[in-house]
Parts: sequence; C-alpha cells; structure tokens
Amino acid sequence: MQLNSRRVALLVAANTALAPFAIDAYLPAIGILAQAIDESIHRTELSISMFLFGFALGQLCFGPLSDRVGRKPVLMGGLVVFLLASLLISTVDSLGALLAWRFVQALGGGACVVNSAAIVRDCFSGREAARVMSTMAMIMMLAPLVAPAVGSLLLRVGDWWLIFWFLAVYAGFLLWLLGTKLPETRDMSLPAASPRQVLRNYASVLRHREAMGYICAVAASFAGLFAFVTASPFLYLDYFSLSPHIYPAVFGVNVVVIALSNRVNIYLLRHRTPQQNLRLGLGVQLVAALALVLVNALGLASLYVVVPLIMLFTGMIGLITPNAISSLLDHFGHISATATALLGGIQFTCGALAGVVVGLFEVDHLWPMLLTMLTVALMGNLGVRWLTPRPATLP
Repeated sequence: MQLNSRRVALLVAANTALAPFAIDAYLPAIGILAQAIDESIHRTELSISMFLFGFALGQLCFGPLSDRVGRKPVLMGGLVVFLLASLLISTVDSLGALLAWRFVQALGGGACVVNSAAIVRDCFSGREAARVMSTMAMIMMLAPLVAPAVGSLLLRVGDWWLIFWFLAVYAGFLLWLLGTKLPETRDMSLPAASPRQVLRNYASVLRHREAMGYICAVAASFAGLFAFVTASPFLYLDYFSLSPHIYPAVFGVNVVVIALSNRVNIYLLRHRTPQQNLRLGLGVQLVAALALVLVNALGLASLYVVVPLIMLFTGMIGLITPNAISSLLDHFGHISATATALLGGIQFTCGALAGVVVGLFEVDHLWPMLLTMLTVALMGNLGVRWLTPRPATLP
C-alpha cells in the first residue's frame, strides 16, 4: 500500500501521543489530587503504574484483534472507552476509584496505541520503517513536553479534574481525525488468525532469540524511564522543592533531548544500521545510570547534577526504541500487530513494575529511583549482547 510517509507519521503520532498525555498531563497535579482523595503522594503515584498495567493488557488483548478485524475498528472502540473513562476519573473521591478507572482508561488507550507501529509496518519495511518510526516518535515527543505544561495551566484556571476533561476532549478529536483521515491499512484479504493461532503467534515471538533481545532493550529502557517518571513528582516537587509551575519545564527538558536523539538517529541511519544505533543508545544509558548512582553516593546529587544526567539517560530512548521496534518487526511483518502487542505488553508491564518499586514503599530518598534505573540499564545491555548477533556494518 502506497501512502505518504509524512501523513502516516503525523496521523499515527497523533494517536500515539494519547498515552503520553494520559500519563504526563496530571503529573503537576498529583500532590493536589493526593490531598483531594486523602492519600500520600507516593500512593497516588501508583495510579501511573496502574495505567501502565492496563495499557499492557490492552495491547495484548487488542493487538491480535487488530490483526483479525482491521486497525480502524479497534482504534475507534479504544478511543470511546478512553473518553468515557477520562470523564469518570474526574469524579473520583478515593484511591480505589482512581486506580480502577485509570485501569479502564488504559485499556482503551492500549487498544489505540498498539496499532501505531503496526500501521507503519503495514505501509513500510526495513530502514524506511525505522525512518518513519523515528519521525513519528519525534513528533510524538511533543506530547510529554507539552502535557505537564497543559496540566499546570489547567490547574491555574480550574482543579485537577479539568485535566481529565481535557483528555476526554482530545480523545474525541482523535475519533474525528482518525475516522476521517486514516484509511484501513491492513490487507483484509489476508486470513484472520484464530485464538489458538494468536497464542501460537505469541509463542513464536517468545521463542525467537533475537526478537527477545530487541524486546529486552525496549522494556529495560522503558522501565528506567518510568522509574524516573513515577518518582518525578516527589523528586522535583518535594525533594528539590520546585513549584508545580516550574515542574513542567524541568520535566520537559528530558523530552527535548529525546526528540533531539531521534533526529540524530535519523541522521545516523544514513551510515549505520538500526542495530548499531540500538547498542550505542544502551551503552550511553548505562554510563548515565552509573554516574547518577555515583554522585548520589558521594553526596553530590544537586538539582544541577541530577537533571543533566537524567536527561542523558532518558534521551537515549530516541536511539533505542525506534531501532529495536523496526528490527523486531523485520522478523514478524506477517503478524506485526501481534508482535507489537507482545512488545507493548512486556514493555509497559516492566514500566509499571519499576514504578511500583519506586513508589510503593514510600522511601523519601533518591535511591529507589536510581538503583532501579541502574538495574534495568544493565539488563538491557546484557540482554541485547547475549540474545542478538553482532550488528553488521553498512557497505
């Protein structure tokens, strides 16, 4: 199917941006939300992990369904669920209700976002797919950059619940945009997989040694990212005593670096393979995690030292994720949504577990975040080097 790559990237990025907005827009309001439901900030931060668990399950369930019935029906249904759950979250008055509706909201979001990489794979392959995914990811990075600022602005004119009304409006906009501008990209002449075949498809990915190396890279880097994201309200608002209105700027610089590294990735792909760029990103991420642990152990963990090192760590997502996904889907183009769903399920589950480790025990220090980031960076590097072949160089 021949579609304009820029148009595909823009439409898919608008869809994929739904998850970063759902995660990041309410971060400046977590302290206020915690007071509203009479809970600690650490317990309220668990709503981030609950969203990630639901997001993982949504991808696992609806990715195969997308391969069976097409991309658009799953997209539209997921957006409706997300919209309704967002409205219901704005009415919660307890932690239990918040966690429950965040889980439902995430199921809808997972049904939407699982299709993004699959749509790209429907239309492109190889290095072209990696380029389109990098462009898509760069555009998508505007969402977590803008989302905390939008949340902070909405706090000025209303209360925390207004942020979830905004998310509902955004979902409604996507219903119109994707419903009218995005064609069905799946070749519907291909036979649909039965539930038993779906399980066999999942098993075929899990048994594929190289594929699991790429999944390990994405899951580990994502876990490190969400160790930081989950801890960031405590880190910046409590530990470093920043105001909710300064928080979006300090948080947003990480997104700027991710966007820049995506541009670097696009440039490097002219001369290097996706697998080479993947290993480069993982190596830099490990160095940044080691440096964070060292400066904290030496008592040098000031705002001016921690922020640049976190920027370096998170920035490598731009080199790791698009190259790992394109490398994975080169092996599973015939079941792209199923492979993407398994990747997303593992990725978001690992992110959720990292968030639980950081927030559940309510430790008022940097160590839970830093040690989690170092552990997953080690796992990502070891996994790729053990499970994937040494990357070839371009001629």
